[in-house]
Amino acid sequence: MEQPTVDFTIGKVKRIALIAHDGKKKDLIQWCERNKEILQQHFLCGTGTTARMITDQTGLPVKGYNSGPLGGDQQIGAKIVQGGIDLVIFFSDPLTAQPHDTDVKALQRIAQVYDIPIAINKASADYMITSKFMSKEYVHSVINFRAQIEERAETL
Repeated sequence: MEQPTVDFTIGKVKRIALIAHDGKKKDLIQWCERNKEILQQHFLCGTGTTARMITDQTGLPVKGYNSGPLGGDQQIGAKIVQGGIDLVIFFSDPLTAQPHDTDVKALQRIAQVYDIPIAINKASADYMITSKFMSKEYVHSVINFRAQIEERAETL
C-alpha cells in the first residue's frame, strides 16, 4: 500500500502568483514596490492586467497569463496542479461582487488541496513574505493523489 501523502519541496527560489481584483490592484502594486527587494529574488507570474501593471509600475518582471475573467485564475490553478506555483498572493476585494467568483473559489480550493500558501490580503501577504521560509527550502506533505485514485478505482 502506498503512503497517504507525498512530500514536496518548495525551493529557495519561489514561484509566486500575484493576483488582484480591480479594486485592489493599486494596493498590490504598492505592496510589490515595498517588497521589491525580496520579490526580485523569485519568479513572478500573475493574471493579465495585474501582471502588466506590476511590471510597468515597479519594474519587476511578471509573466502574465490571461486576465481572471478570461481564464487567468484557472491557468494559475492548473500551474499549481502541475507543481509550477509555490505561493499565491491574491488581494481580493470582499466588498465588490466579482463576475468570475466561481473561478476565484476554484483557485482558492486548488491551493488548499495542494497545500500551497495563499495570502488573500496585505496582512497575510506581509506574514508570508517575511517568513523564514522565503529564503530557504520548505518541505510539505500533500495527499498522494495517485494512491487515492487507485483506492477509489478498486472500491467503485
